[in-house]
Amino acid sequence: MTAILYSFRRCPYAIRARLAIASAGVPVELREILLRDKPAAFLDASPSATVPCLVSNSGVLDESLDVMTWALGQSDPEGLLDIPDAGHTLIDLFDGPFKRALDLTKYAVRHPDSDPETTRAEAMEMLGDLEDQLAEGWLFGTRPTLADLAILPFVRQFAMIDKPRFDTEVTPKVSAWLETFLTSDRLASVMNKNPVWADGEAPLIFP
Repeated sequence: MTAILYSFRRCPYAIRARLAIASAGVPVELREILLRDKPAAFLDASPSATVPCLVSNSGVLDESLDVMTWALGQSDPEGLLDIPDAGHTLIDLFDGPFKRALDLTKYAVRHPDSDPETTRAEAMEMLGDLEDQLAEGWLFGTRPTLADLAILPFVRQFAMIDKPRFDTEVTPKVSAWLETFLTSDRLASVMNKNPVWADGEAPLIFP
C-alpha cells in the first residue's frame, strides 16, 4: 500500500515531515485534516491524535522526526541525514526549550502566569546562539541537513508572531537563513493549499 500521511498545512511538525518526504521523493497519500474536526480514520490511526501521522505497511509513526527519518531512510538524495551529533542536540533544543518559549509567547493569553516578553527574549537568545554556526549559510556547512529542515519550521512560526519586530531584532545570519527558507521553492512546494480530506475521495499523492 502507499503510505498515508495525515497532515495539517500550517503545523510546523507536519511541515517538517512533508519537507523530508519531498526531499526523499517517497510518494505518500496526503490527507489534509482540520484539527478542530478530526476525522474518525485519523483518530483511529493516531495514538496521540496529532499531526503528522504516517500509516504504512510497517505500522504507524506518530512523531514528526520519525516520519522524517522514515522517508530519508528510504531515499536521501541530498544527504540530509549526514549530520554530527551536535545536529541532534540542536533539534532537541528547538523541540524542547525553544518550542516551549515559542508557545508561551504566541499563546500568551492561555498562560497568564508567564511573561511573553521574557519567553520571547529566551527564544531570541537561542536563535542568537546560532549566529556563528551559520557562517556558511546553513547549520553544518554550505547545504541544508536534517537539522535545518527540522528546526526552520519552528523558527518560521516564531518569527511570524510579529515579523516586523523579529526582523529588527534578529541577528544577520539567522535572518538570512530564515529568509532563504521562506523564499525557497522547497517550502513553497510543501505549502500548497489542498482540500480537506474526506473518506471515499480519490487519493492525493504527495510529492
